[in-house]
Amino acid sequence: MNEFLSKVFLGNSIKDWGIALGVFAGLYILIRILKHFIIKYFTKFSEKTETTLDDFVVEVLKKSVVPALYFAAGYFAFKSLNFNEKVHDALEVALMFIFTFYVLRIITSTIKYFVYTSLDKYDDSEVKKKQARGILIIINAIVWMLGFVFLLDNMGKDVTTIITGLGIGGIAIALAAQTILGDLFSYFVIFFDRPFEIGDYIVVDDKSGVIEYIGIKTTRIRTLTGDILICSNTDLTNARVHNYQKMERRRVLFTLGVLYESTQEMLEMIPGIIKESIDEIEGITYDRSHFSGYGAFSLDFETVYYVEDNDYALHMEKKQKLFLAIFKKFKKAGIGFAYPTQTIYMGSDGDDAKEDAELTGKTES
Repeated sequence: MNEFLSKVFLGNSIKDWGIALGVFAGLYILIRILKHFIIKYFTKFSEKTETTLDDFVVEVLKKSVVPALYFAAGYFAFKSLNFNEKVHDALEVALMFIFTFYVLRIITSTIKYFVYTSLDKYDDSEVKKKQARGILIIINAIVWMLGFVFLLDNMGKDVTTIITGLGIGGIAIALAAQTILGDLFSYFVIFFDRPFEIGDYIVVDDKSGVIEYIGIKTTRIRTLTGDILICSNTDLTNARVHNYQKMERRRVLFTLGVLYESTQEMLEMIPGIIKESIDEIEGITYDRSHFSGYGAFSLDFETVYYVEDNDYALHMEKKQKLFLAIFKKFKKAGIGFAYPTQTIYMGSDGDDAKEDAELTGKTES
């Protein structure tokens, strides 16, 4: 038996291999036991609390801490074996890579958790979380880059040259990708300043639609015709954007023209008729109505009212209801709506008599 245990395999006796395997097995079982009891305790504890922090801790323990401990157990179990220097160096490098990976994973998970937790206090938290994904991608890239430099520094590498190279390379990339970087900074402006968000109805120049997606470089807008309009973030931050989603109530102005043949009594009745029609409709508020001017073919009345909502479909529904009510009341009062007319005076030679011919034509208002 002793002869068998004394046999050498890969520079170590069978006995040494057995001891290493036994240490690894013991550490593995110990980690499994600790995992079972600790995570079980934290899980039960998290179920009794309203905060999500303990749930996050349990998730980190399962996905990052426990796997890292398994690798550490393997490293310490086999470190005592007699390997050549290259193998030992390779094991140390592998352990550093593994631990750096899990530490960076914990850091990025923690950043993501606190960003999402801070956004949960908003009513439209899901929309804001979608917007925050671009920011998290950039933060994760920076964290992993710094972690890589830190790893090389701990391995004894000269990181000064690497950092200098990254700086020069960053300048070169910045010069070559000014437009992309401009859109990236515009994305930060949109995210933090929030001139518009996903779901908002906006008008930019002669284009309008609903924001569907805000990316690192572009923003996608679903237009009223159903197609997708893709705009660079820089164009949107530099343009004058009308955000109708932020509107608390909608101001509506319209003009009605009545016939010149209308009597003074009719003209005096019109503002009251319009006010009465507006007051009868729930959800809209009367502001003013006045005889505003003498048109080319009509006597004009200007009216202003407010729709106590920013929904465009509701606005059109209220407007239709109001116009039908005004039409009904005008007809009952004998008030006629004006339409384009033209009067031509024709006279014969030597005759002062004039014949009037009235030509009328209707146009869409």
